[in-house]
Amino acid sequence: MRLKVFKNTVLLFVLAAISCGHQNKDRAKSPADDTTATIEPQINISDQEPIVVGANRTDLYLPILKGKRLGIVANQTSVIFKSSKDSSKSTSSSEYTHLVDSLLQHKIPVTAVFAPEHGFRGKADAGEAIKDGIDKKTGIPIISLYGSNKKPSAIQLKDIDMIVFDIQDVGARFYTYISTLHYIMEACAEQNIPVMVLDRPNPNGHYIDGPVLEKAHKSFVGMHPVPIVHGMTIGEYAKMINGEGWLSDNLVCDLTVIPLKHYSHKTSYSLPIKPSPNLPNDKAINLYPSLCFFEGTNVSVGRGTNKQFQVVGSPFLEAHKFDYMFIPQPNEGAKYPKHNNEVCYGYDLSQFEPLHQLNLRWLLEFYMLTKKLAPKEPFFNDFFTKLAGTKMLQEQIENGLSAEQIKATWQEDLAAFRQTRQKYLLYED
Repeated sequence: MRLKVFKNTVLLFVLAAISCGHQNKDRAKSPADDTTATIEPQINISDQEPIVVGANRTDLYLPILKGKRLGIVANQTSVIFKSSKDSSKSTSSSEYTHLVDSLLQHKIPVTAVFAPEHGFRGKADAGEAIKDGIDKKTGIPIISLYGSNKKPSAIQLKDIDMIVFDIQDVGARFYTYISTLHYIMEACAEQNIPVMVLDRPNPNGHYIDGPVLEKAHKSFVGMHPVPIVHGMTIGEYAKMINGEGWLSDNLVCDLTVIPLKHYSHKTSYSLPIKPSPNLPNDKAINLYPSLCFFEGTNVSVGRGTNKQFQVVGSPFLEAHKFDYMFIPQPNEGAKYPKHNNEVCYGYDLSQFEPLHQLNLRWLLEFYMLTKKLAPKEPFFNDFFTKLAGTKMLQEQIENGLSAEQIKATWQEDLAAFRQTRQKYLLYED
């Protein structure tokens, strides 16, 4: 039975009393040549040295940009860190300069800023259309790449000599910044405009897992035949887009990647700036590839709470099954959260051990409980197949396969992907 908050003040009192919630500590079972130019394509190096992000390697890219009119694909993560310390420790705005501001200080003209999902300042809800506008600080036009216009038009690129792409990614196929990257590369290839990617670490770069997307289920939350967790930086991913011929009409983008320094795929990296409103911390980013499946179900992942992608719960379950509950309510990044003002029963995963593979156990458990306790409530919605990139995963869950059995069906495709991926790596695995 659904419980409305305003009808149950007693429950609210109890909820407040146990606000620390249940910390679920159960452990899941562990189950070539291309057209890309890369400045100093060195394999990494040392985990003991501070990571230097591409944007901080100004000596490599400022000489290339000098005298060019630029378009910048950027958001709130597109910064140059002022300190020589590890950039993952730089969290105060006084410790970094936005890339756009830095380029202007170097007298390099920025003609336009192209804004991805969540906008230039990174405050819009997931899926919310982003509007064109003017950046108040610089007066530069902002062109939305999320909404009806996901690919820049020839007119929008008319006065641009080069595009610089600098956005922090999180290494999951359904995180849409890599889809924006694809459309930028494609539009620029059509207009013979070179693209430069300033590389940044992948916080989920330490593993590869998930079903490989099937062409029939291509969408903006999955454009390429890669697994859900691909284990590549955004610079490496750009090289793969080019090298695998994924741009339309056999186009090839004139691509330059400014690489990271002192980085390997095993190097842990704490993001100094949240990459989107609902990925507020390292734990959410680590859980995101596993919990995002729930976006295609009737289960909340904590949008509308202060533990986004760190809790899971549903109002269709029963209180005695769980000792953690939460109530989604509108907040920054979630104006209309799923199950708004309803009590959701489930798990607080904020203290769960770091994941090194996709965890399907929670998805399977919530499916079985919903089927048992609320059989008339559809568990899956149409978005699930888009996220999974295949119809097979939903069918496997509905047919009662275990997590181990499901993952076994991915292995042949994952082995082929790993072999392909190897051609585009800039950093040690």
